Amino acid sequence: MKIGFLFNHDALHQIPHTAPIIAELVASGADVSVFTSCPAQESRARDFIPAGLPVRFVRLATSRAAEIMNIVTLGVIPFRRLAILRKNSPFFRDLDALVVPETTSTRLKRQPGLGDLKLIYLPHGAGDRSVGFHEVTRLFDFVLLSGNKVRDRMLRSALISPENHAVVGYPKFDTVDFAHAPRIFDNDRPTVLYNPHFDPLLSSWGKMGEEVLEYFAGQDRFNLIFAPHVMLFKRRLHASLEHRRMRLRKAIPRHVLDAPHIHVDIGSTLSTDMTYTRAADIYLGDVSSQVYEWIYKPRPCIFINSHDAAWKANPDYAHWSLGEVIDDVSGLPGALARAVAGNGGFAGLQSTAFRETFCMSGVPSSRRAADAIRQFLGVPPVACPSDAPVLQKAL
Repeated sequence: MKIGFLFNHDALHQIPHTAPIIAELVASGADVSVFTSCPAQESRARDFIPAGLPVRFVRLATSRAAEIMNIVTLGVIPFRRLAILRKNSPFFRDLDALVVPETTSTRLKRQPGLGDLKLIYLPHGAGDRSVGFHEVTRLFDFVLLSGNKVRDRMLRSALISPENHAVVGYPKFDTVDFAHAPRIFDNDRPTVLYNPHFDPLLSSWGKMGEEVLEYFAGQDRFNLIFAPHVMLFKRRLHASLEHRRMRLRKAIPRHVLDAPHIHVDIGSTLSTDMTYTRAADIYLGDVSSQVYEWIYKPRPCIFINSHDAAWKANPDYAHWSLGEVIDDVSGLPGALARAVAGNGGFAGLQSTAFRETFCMSGVPSSRRAADAIRQFLGVPPVACPSDAPVLQKAL
């Protein structure tokens, strides 16, 4: 059983979603290759693979022309990612399956010689945005899902069939120490995590983000962790084909960066390994799927409706039912005061949403995913020895 894992993106945030499965597959006898398109991806993937496991790493290259076009278009069109797939398709011909955390990889279906390759998709996140439920999902041979919420919506939309998917939980959780709450500030003020998305229409950053930072810079009651989606500051220009919208990304004011009670992280691994979701007390955001990681422990959420969305009863905004929704920054002081006073009756809703979003069990999610892959490929599951080198933290 030859299985590949492909990491081919501008940022590293997708890697924790599928990389934990690698050790489980190797422990059960699979021949695993990891394909990366830059040194940082390989380094991050190795963080999830215990030393000594026989895993083959392959660095994928592309043409200078594709690199230049990627720079010229400011990354709006993923020339580099697409070129990587075209140029390196021969590496995938001997595989039985390729596991990916994103949908650009479906372009491999168009490459000659890959007719027998099975594409296995595990979405990087479990959010509600419509982009996570597009027709491209139908192109995958097998889909691994975190829980019933995403499964049921995909079934209703005929994006998956009862036979070509499995609910396996959330492998990223296997690597997180939920018993430890990191300390970011040396005071006891409540800490707010502001986590705006990068979508040019849906994100609160373009219209209200600077005003949010100015509010926190000018007060002394709260600490702020500003850790946006890692893609927000990867590009200067953001475009959405879905919403037909483009927006230039604003810079962070210097005095905000210098404020001692504000911690800014525009894309380190700490912003994707749940360090900040464990360290903060109040979540402030818009449409990022990170809110579902946040509610592993019910806590106050505030959502900014910066684009006048008619969000009630809209499945794309289901997470906005888990906290208070404000329409402008003038509503922030009151919402924060209510958050400090309590979770406003949202704790039960958050607990239910977590269970529906993540189908967790006593078996690590990465092991469940590995077993599902083996079963899909017609190989019986193998019980891993108790000392198998697998990363696992209790949730």
